[in-house]
Amino acid sequence: MIFEAPRGVSSWIPVPENSHFPLQNLPFGAMKTAEGPRLCSIVGETVVDLKPLGMSGLLPGAKDGHLDLEAIRAALFELFQESSARLRDDQALRDSALYSLSEVEMARPVAQIGQYVDFYSGIHHATNVGKMFRPDSPPLLPNYRWLPVAYNGRASSVVASGTPVRRPWGQFKGANDEEPGFAPTRELDFELEVGFFVGHGTGLGETVPIERADDYVRGFVLVNDWSARDVQRWEYQPLGPFLAKSFATSVSPWIVTLGALEPFRVAGMEQKPAVLPHLRDAGKAHFDVRLEVWLKSAKMKAAQRISATNMRELYWSYRQQLAHLCSNGTPIEAGDLCASGTISGCSKGSYGSMLELTWKGMEPLMLEETGEQRSFLEDGDSVTMAGYGEIDGMRIGFGEVSGAIMPARK
Repeated sequence: MIFEAPRGVSSWIPVPENSHFPLQNLPFGAMKTAEGPRLCSIVGETVVDLKPLGMSGLLPGAKDGHLDLEAIRAALFELFQESSARLRDDQALRDSALYSLSEVEMARPVAQIGQYVDFYSGIHHATNVGKMFRPDSPPLLPNYRWLPVAYNGRASSVVASGTPVRRPWGQFKGANDEEPGFAPTRELDFELEVGFFVGHGTGLGETVPIERADDYVRGFVLVNDWSARDVQRWEYQPLGPFLAKSFATSVSPWIVTLGALEPFRVAGMEQKPAVLPHLRDAGKAHFDVRLEVWLKSAKMKAAQRISATNMRELYWSYRQQLAHLCSNGTPIEAGDLCASGTISGCSKGSYGSMLELTWKGMEPLMLEETGEQRSFLEDGDSVTMAGYGEIDGMRIGFGEVSGAIMPARK
């Protein structure tokens, strides 16, 4: 079931103007408690602890060990709409279930991430990288338009938003192609991505038909897949990224469901040539969701927006990604994370990485407040990503994913 909340309905909980979390969103996260992380939601700036509401019989329980998040969203929508008195007038229950966002520390939205798959579905990013590193060849490799390229990443280093990111050590060659050395990366970068969590799994040998992909998606988060570009250049041939990408991947705290994103569905760009039958999708499987990247150095008082793009710039949809992932019968498990790959637009101000924004570091960014320049990220820099769709003056958003760079270990 996908629950699309009616627009124009207000909540008795205050919702600030331009909030990412109106009553129509109701995403899910994990708040830290003395008992461990606990499932919660949010309206405006009020975090809702779902345990007291469930114990009071106000929310549907698990069925066959599976929580139906859309059914919970529908129940929460009824509880929090302006005309509903059941929870509004029960002060004791409100006191046990409702918290100001400023009082709450959020954990990673999924406690156990079994597998992490990073796709390469942003065609503008892939084209830019091809132009940089294969200038005498076609920018896209021959397989790009036939299948969603991906690699298996490392789930153990997926971290919650706000977790500091330590500059990693790695092996790389210097500018003059001297012998490789082992040192802290000089080319630390971010990657603007959106990911989805798997809601329930499949058995060995099973596939996920593309028309059933939605049944397996729990919801979406923002992803910053941090990268060490100099390490990556040296190690990625012939098997792809390894240490350059495994040191940290940051995710936003709130899982936004398919139901909340329904108003923003779009068809996406035309795929040429026509994809193979198992990847053909007749429905709208992309989203018109604005994405932004903000950078703040240690010397700056306020962050500067350095990029703005949109989820609709992906070539391969989340449905195609999941159908391809399972097409050989590999099992997926509840809690697996699949990320889109870097999402860039087709102009410089819409690129989703420093690699592109500074074109391999040769065209540094100017930080207007301080006059500093950046080719890649420096110690003390903070990167914040945000994303939201907007319709009829209402925003449905992910909130933010952020991280600050710490110096490398000595």
